[in-house]
Amino acid sequence: MLADLKELVFKANLDLVRHKLVLFTWGNASAIDREQGLIVIKPSGVEYSEMRADQMVVVDLEGNIVEGKLRPSSDTPTHLALYKAFSTLGGIVHNHSTYATAWAQAGVDLPIIGTTHADYFSDAIPCTRDMTENEVRNAYESETGAVIVERFANLNPIHIPGVLVKNHAPFTWGKTIDEAVHNSVVLEEIAKIAFIAYGVNPNLTMNPLLTEKHFNRKHGANAYYGQK
Repeated sequence: MLADLKELVFKANLDLVRHKLVLFTWGNASAIDREQGLIVIKPSGVEYSEMRADQMVVVDLEGNIVEGKLRPSSDTPTHLALYKAFSTLGGIVHNHSTYATAWAQAGVDLPIIGTTHADYFSDAIPCTRDMTENEVRNAYESETGAVIVERFANLNPIHIPGVLVKNHAPFTWGKTIDEAVHNSVVLEEIAKIAFIAYGVNPNLTMNPLLTEKHFNRKHGANAYYGQK
């Protein structure tokens, strides 16, 4: 079942290691088949060096295992909440990469201060609020998804394809799982750049015209970056 999607999800998870975004088993990637309403996701706690494509777990949108002998990632309910809320998502990535996680644990939005950021995200990478005691103690992973969705109430998840979960770590997404991985790599790099830049000049500023220009030349109606 969904053999091709399993291969894509397997490769995406290995790409997280290749891009040095994951240590040990600190991450997961998933993809969805919208027509069938099925998600393929990494199995929980399996070492990347030992993982196989046929071990990817298939679940439905309610989290029921449709195929697979292993338990799906413990973050599966978070992925499901995002797939349900954002219909344009085709893939989701979660990891604990150093700089993006540092911003998440600091509990602040990652501000847009340069064109590298603006090439991929139209505004700051938002950070979620504190989770309540009830949210943490009950259905924690589902509630994590809920607070992400809440944070995006007035934001466009396509224009800002990532989030920082306060005291936790980042999630990124895309129209495809490869795009989600790409956005995860970009998020880590811009988090690192911002950390360095604020150390050089804590009073730095960003020209909003540059933000608009760089985002729109890649993603706007008249985008002209790259080849047709």
